Amino acid sequence: MNALSTATLIIDAAFLAAAFLFIYGLKRMSSPVTAASGIRVAGLGMLVAVLASFLYVFGVSEAAKPHLTVNVILGAVALVLGLGWAWTSGKKVEMTAMPQMVALYNGMGGGAAAAIGAVELFRTSAEHSTIPLVVTIIGSLIGAISLSGSLIAWAKLDGRVNGTWRFTGLQLMNGTVFFATLALGLYIALVAHGHAPVWMTAAFFVLALIFGVLMTMPIGGADMPVVISLYNAFTGLAVGFEGFVLQNPALMIAGMVVGSAGTLLTLLMAKAMNRSVSNVIFSNFGAAGDEQQGEIKGSMKPVDAGDAGINMRYASKVIIAPGYGLAVAQAQHKLFEFVKLIQEQGVEVKFAIHPVAGRMPGHMNVLLAEAGVPYDIIYDMEDINSEFKDADVAIVIGANDTVNPAARTNKSSPIYGMPILNVDQAKQVYVVKRGQGKGYSGVENELFFADNTNMVYGDAQKVMVQMIQAVKSLDGGGH
Repeated sequence: MNALSTATLIIDAAFLAAAFLFIYGLKRMSSPVTAASGIRVAGLGMLVAVLASFLYVFGVSEAAKPHLTVNVILGAVALVLGLGWAWTSGKKVEMTAMPQMVALYNGMGGGAAAAIGAVELFRTSAEHSTIPLVVTIIGSLIGAISLSGSLIAWAKLDGRVNGTWRFTGLQLMNGTVFFATLALGLYIALVAHGHAPVWMTAAFFVLALIFGVLMTMPIGGADMPVVISLYNAFTGLAVGFEGFVLQNPALMIAGMVVGSAGTLLTLLMAKAMNRSVSNVIFSNFGAAGDEQQGEIKGSMKPVDAGDAGINMRYASKVIIAPGYGLAVAQAQHKLFEFVKLIQEQGVEVKFAIHPVAGRMPGHMNVLLAEAGVPYDIIYDMEDINSEFKDADVAIVIGANDTVNPAARTNKSSPIYGMPILNVDQAKQVYVVKRGQGKGYSGVENELFFADNTNMVYGDAQKVMVQMIQAVKSLDGGGH
């Protein structure tokens, strides 16, 4: 067996192993208990695929090897730079900024797929067949849109871009840009057969990037997690298409896995907000400034953090509903310290997680796991909603729209029909909140005005410290 045959055999075996590791890793990511190991397994699969790609040097002619050597060196440099940047940034990123990092990495995946398509389309000396050309155009279009759209999503989540673009004729303008881009791409593939002028191919990519920006800018910050998930599916689809063009099974399988997972996650998040994906992309979310939302009876009743903590100390069952405010305050460690204190007094404590709590699905689970909260006291919404009516106390920390009873009762509310945590059914509710602001939707929360609700104002971490001190003081500084 010659060197070429041996290299081909090793590459094919490596790609098969990488595909298995991708799928197995994704399977393990479906549970919080095995998610960390799943990420490592999938990462190992990516490493195997990347290293195997360097063996292609054995499959070229002697005349082409000098050019390939340059590419191998560039590839190695890119690999070192990418690993170094990812390692350092991954170590530094705060848990609250994890969705932004996901958006950035996702955009890079889309950009990589678009770059592969660009290389194929700019190789005007090559002979292209129709189907691979069409697939290349589609993959390039989706990848470029995912790149620029993900960058805008990152900028919005990171607070670098504020506000939205909404004006009459916006959707018509966006549609015009999209169909112009698609028409240009189809001309390159079906009429020019891949030998279009350089300016035309460049214009295709520029328009695709512009459309990604135009598509994302009108979407509000509350919908950014859904948009990121959607772009994740786009990236997977683009990678799969480009894998077909390159006849690379690892890219095809990885693209299909990422595309299908991203699609399912997008649908799950949209369902959790009782909205369709098209509604997220093409409609405004939330209440306008002049919208009449109806009069809310009652008043907000503040209470001291220490009193709330002591009340929970003497409760039989406490359910905690965390939200993004918990992550912002980095209060998860103090929260778990408080939980352990009252558990030692025989209080049953459970955590209730809404599917879109935080910024992304699983965000709260990871945050609580970081603090050491056991998995067996963390429950998804559908598994714990029926227990709120039996809880002596429910405490909401940094959540808003996901606990608003208006979603069940007020048909005129923008969030009507959205599944929520049944916090209002507990005997006593405490809401830990910095102030009296509204949630992402801009809708006033009826829970805050309920007879059984008291507001604990302040930074979540400081509030938890006060609760801990109040409970410890009952035993003279002990437990």
